Amino acid sequence: MPYRLLSDLVVVLHLLFILFVAAGGLLVLRWPRLAVLHVPAVAWGACIEFTGGICPLTPLENHFSRLAGRKGYAGGFIEHYLLPIIYPDGLTREIQVGLGLLVVAVNAGAYLLLLRSALRRTRT
Repeated sequence: MPYRLLSDLVVVLHLLFILFVAAGGLLVLRWPRLAVLHVPAVAWGACIEFTGGICPLTPLENHFSRLAGRKGYAGGFIEHYLLPIIYPDGLTREIQVGLGLLVVAVNAGAYLLLLRSALRRTRT
């Protein structure tokens, strides 16, 4: 029972991390100091997407799942949980790079808005 709970907790943590990476720039617009955590998270997330790597949370989740008597899974978290919902045919390298570019673009836009706002304040 505790291993199943740990596995589920890692899944939730993993999803929250992905959401923070993907859209955390919007939170930074409200709380600029959060950028200290968000910028490295985006760099990590983009690196994983661009290199085709697997986040260390995936093997941790699989480890707890196996200890709980469940099967683990091959591939990454996004491929296993999210892509069946968004892309029924599965993850391709092109989609993975596209997701990485989307993460960078969304967050770059948020940071550009933050920079523009900061420049306006210094001019007045």
